[in-house]
Amino acid sequence: METVYDWVTVAIFAGLVVLFVQRSTAEEQPGEHDSLLLYLGAALGCAVANYVGNKGLHVLAVPLIAATILFILYYLRPFKFWPRT
Repeated sequence: METVYDWVTVAIFAGLVVLFVQRSTAEEQPGEHDSLLLYLGAALGCAVANYVGNKGLHVLAVPLIAATILFILYYLRPFKFWPRT
């Protein structure tokens, strides 16, 4: 944990883990938005952004982090302001 990218991507990944555990232990049935592949895609986004950022490619790492966050918000919908359809 040496760079800002380490801290940011680990925080996003920790949020993914909490979201996954919360939804997998909920009494209601998980919807089609809870595919394990979506969580894998978001985790890979964190890993790639962290790797690229640690290599000094800040111009590529920051948009990757933003894209990963948007991916999580759009596909996994962790908040109520985007209702599931």
